Amino acid sequence: MADSIMSKAATMEIPINSNGDTGTPEDDSLEQDLQQVMVSGPNLNETSIVSGGYGGPAGGIIPTSSIKGSSNHNASNSAEEVPRGVAVEKLDSVKKWGINTYKCTKQMFSEKFGRGSRTVDLELEAQIELLKDTKSKYENILRLATALISHFQSMVQTQQALGDTFTDLSQKSPELQDEFGYNAETQKLLCKNGEALLGAISFFVSSVDTLVNKTMEDTLMTIRLYENARLEFDAYRSDLEELSLGPRDAAAMVRIEMAQHDYQIHRDKYERLRSDVTIKLKFLEENKVKVMHKQLLLFHNAISAYFAGNQQQLEQTLLQFNVKLKPPGSQKPSWLEEQ
Repeated sequence: MADSIMSKAATMEIPINSNGDTGTPEDDSLEQDLQQVMVSGPNLNETSIVSGGYGGPAGGIIPTSSIKGSSNHNASNSAEEVPRGVAVEKLDSVKKWGINTYKCTKQMFSEKFGRGSRTVDLELEAQIELLKDTKSKYENILRLATALISHFQSMVQTQQALGDTFTDLSQKSPELQDEFGYNAETQKLLCKNGEALLGAISFFVSSVDTLVNKTMEDTLMTIRLYENARLEFDAYRSDLEELSLGPRDAAAMVRIEMAQHDYQIHRDKYERLRSDVTIKLKFLEENKVKVMHKQLLLFHNAISAYFAGNQQQLEQTLLQFNVKLKPPGSQKPSWLEEQ
């Protein structure tokens, strides 16, 4: 029986591949596929191994629509990166603001308790203090002149009412007609001159108010910016001085270089604002002298003419300074006047 089995085995045909190796066609195909994958790697953009293995017209191929879906996903990711970049930028801005606030607060307390030094321009500081004192005194002039208008207006209204009463009594009292008539004319004349004086004082108040609350305030706003820039400059200067006294290793040198850069930026800002303040103070002084020379002359001439009873001089004063009186009974400027 063993001999028959051996004889059958000897008569079996074993196929030989092109390389001279024995094997089945299926084994040949599988080996070639594996060699291709090992050499070039799988082309995942076209095919992918699935549970069915290689081969088959459609069993192991991923549709190209999935590739387009992947591209759309990448585009959506790019769109999401835009607001993310804005958020990062805002976060950096808040971080810089926090660092700057910390440095300035530290410098402010150091100056307050005498542990830190501050940059001082003695001449400019004196001019700033003078401006603040002048503004305070001019504000007091405005308060007093406004109170004068209020009180004097009440007096003019009282004179108007008194004149109307005298006129009515002169018509109803024949025996005192002349006496009531004289007093009525006097009160009406005083009322007319009082309205002219009120116009002059109101013009004075309006001009001084513009000088104080617009021109001076604009200069003080620049001064506040200058003072903030001075504090920032000293804060970064102190920071640079502290780093310069420390070690000089590689990391420290990088920090010193960054501190030097920030110091130069705030120094340029400080010097620019100091120049702006100097120029504005100069022009403010010239404008103040010009405005107040005119307004004080108007105030003096109007008051003197009124209490001297010189109606002609009072009217000439109004013409000289181009003071326009409002119509009787008008409390607010007309639409054309506001324009």
